[in-house]
Amino acid sequence: MVTVGIDLAKSVFAVHGVDECGKPALVRPEVPRGKLLELVAKLPPCLIGMEACSGAHHWAREFEKYGHTVRLMAPKFVAPYRMSGKRGKNDAADAAAICEAVTRPSMRFVPLKSLEQQSRLFVHRARQGYVQQRTALINRIRGLLSELGIVLPLKAATVRREAHQHLEDLPGWCNTVVGDMLSELTHLDERIKEYDQHIEQAAKEDVQARQLMQLGGVGPITASAIVASVGKGHDFSCGRQFCAWLGLVPGQYSSGGKQRLGRITKAGDAYLRTLLIMGAKAVLSAAKNKADPVSRWAVQIQARRGYWKAVVAVAAKNARMCWAMLQRGENFKMPA
Repeated sequence: MVTVGIDLAKSVFAVHGVDECGKPALVRPEVPRGKLLELVAKLPPCLIGMEACSGAHHWAREFEKYGHTVRLMAPKFVAPYRMSGKRGKNDAADAAAICEAVTRPSMRFVPLKSLEQQSRLFVHRARQGYVQQRTALINRIRGLLSELGIVLPLKAATVRREAHQHLEDLPGWCNTVVGDMLSELTHLDERIKEYDQHIEQAAKEDVQARQLMQLGGVGPITASAIVASVGKGHDFSCGRQFCAWLGLVPGQYSSGGKQRLGRITKAGDAYLRTLLIMGAKAVLSAAKNKADPVSRWAVQIQARRGYWKAVVAVAAKNARMCWAMLQRGENFKMPA
C-alpha cells in the first residue's frame, strides 16, 4: 500500500488505496466511523489524502500517530480527478479521486493545524459569530423601527443612541420588543469585548504573534489569527504564494502573449483577508502624516491607482512581510 484516499463523512467513510503500480489494493466503499481508525492503524506507513472539511484536521493528527504522511486538499482541486463525471458522483468515486489527486506534484495542500492552533481559532470563530449576530440584530432594529416611520442610518453607534431616544415613544408591544433587542445588543457588546481580551491575551503570550504586531496594520486579532492558521508558514515556498492563498493577488486571464490582470481572486481564507484589508485601511489613513518608506509608497500607490487598489497593495505587502517574519523568526529585519 502506497497511497490512500479517504472521503470523510459524519458516519460512513469511503477508503481507496493503491499499490506501487497504481492498481487498487484497498477498496472499502463503506467504513463505519468507529472502525476507520482501526483500519488505518493496520496499514503500513503510507501517504493519506483527504479533503479539507469538518474534522479533517482531527483525523490527520490521529493518522500521523501511526507514522502516516497526511495531506489535506481543497475540494475544488480534487473535483477534476473524479473520472466518473457529475452523474456518477458517489463516495467511492470521491475517495478514488482523492487518492489520485494527492499524488500530483503540482497539487496545493492545506496546512495541517495542531490542537493548539485550532483551540485559538475557536476563539476567533466564536467572536466572529457574535459580531455577525450583533450586525443582524442592529439591522433588525432598523427594519422594525422603519415600519413606524423612524428611519435610522447605518452607523451602529447612531442606531444605539437614537433607538434609546425613541424607545419611550414606541406604542404597546413595540416598546417591549425593541427594548429587549437593545438589551440583547448590550449583552453581545460585552461578550465581544470579552473575546477581544481573550485574543489579546493569547497574542501577548505568543512570541510569533508579538513579532507580527510590530508591523503597521497588524494588531492582536490579525497576528493571532495568522499564527493559528498557518503556524510558521512552512507550507508556502514564498510570500507571494501566501498572498495567493489569501486571495490578495490579481486573477490572470492571459492568452496569446498578452497579459490581462483582473481583480483579486478572493480565494482562500476570507477571515484573514478581511483582517488584513481592515489593517491596510488604517495604515493608509495614517500614511499621509508619516515619512517612512512604506507610508510614502502607500501614498504614491493611492495617488497613482486609487484608494482601494492601494488598500489591497498594502494588505498584500503586509501578508508577505508576515510570512517572512514567520519563516525567519528573529533574523527578520524591519524594512528601513
